[in-house]
Amino acid sequence: MTVIVDALPAPFDLDPLHTALILIDMQRDFIEPGGFGESLGNDVSLLRAAIAPCQRLLSAARAAGLLVIHTREGHRPDLSDAPPAKVQRGAPSLRIGAPGPMGRILIRGEPGHDIIPELYPQAGEPVIDKPGKGAFHATDLGPMLQYRGIRDLIVCGVTTEVCVHTTVREANDRGYRCLVPADCCASYFPEFHEVALRMVHAQGGIFGWVSDSTRLVAALDRAG
Repeated sequence: MTVIVDALPAPFDLDPLHTALILIDMQRDFIEPGGFGESLGNDVSLLRAAIAPCQRLLSAARAAGLLVIHTREGHRPDLSDAPPAKVQRGAPSLRIGAPGPMGRILIRGEPGHDIIPELYPQAGEPVIDKPGKGAFHATDLGPMLQYRGIRDLIVCGVTTEVCVHTTVREANDRGYRCLVPADCCASYFPEFHEVALRMVHAQGGIFGWVSDSTRLVAALDRAG
């Protein structure tokens, strides 16, 4: 059953059978107090504001039978998949692989690398471990979506202007239609969040559509 979601720049027609919800990098180190993000001087409450809207949307997506995919940004413990240009950025004590408040920074398997309990994957929901900003780069996300016949993506997560935006751009180049619920994304920099969303739906939807969790949940409830 196709339903219509009120969105910018125009209404978005959504078919749950061909739509996936992707939750980008809702990880402890980025979002929880005492994590790596906060140790850099960021206000993590700005990111935590997206948790409750994501919870509501995740519950509705699961009930409507959407494919739900989670991503985590991080690297192998030996850093063999981490480009030097990425590792060598910033102060040595704050680089990828250095000891952080929740284990080694951006290293797979460390406590801070894991997804927050509020949005933890259910059994059977794929978790994509990605070494870059975009969810398609060096992962099996593309084949996974093709196998399931997915045409449209609902993209949520953090941060809006970095990993969410990169994933939407990657998806757009691969022919997927993307819908971004504004309140299910967040940034440490509110002005970046606002501008990134405007960039998505500018010029008639150059990268996709923007809506919110209230409209999306209502649409998914109708579909169910």
